[in-house]
Amino acid sequence: MNADVSNSKGGTLRGGKLSEERGGGAFESVLARVVATAGIVGIGTALGALLVALNVAGWITGLVVSGVAVALTAMLCPRRV
Repeated sequence: MNADVSNSKGGTLRGGKLSEERGGGAFESVLARVVATAGIVGIGTALGALLVALNVAGWITGLVVSGVAVALTAMLCPRRV
């Protein structure tokens, strides 16, 4: 069973990610990456502040924040094969 769904902008949603069929502009691509990066940094900062406020050891805070950042980056950024 194929789960491809077309959206209103002409792209196809495959497995939760928009395919590259639409061929959006370079500015749109750069803006999307900047917003995604800012979101990852923001989540890491908030998580780090929360862990420090809870008096978690510094090395554990660093380990958790970096692990979350790597996981979010892997989920949000497309893989190039």
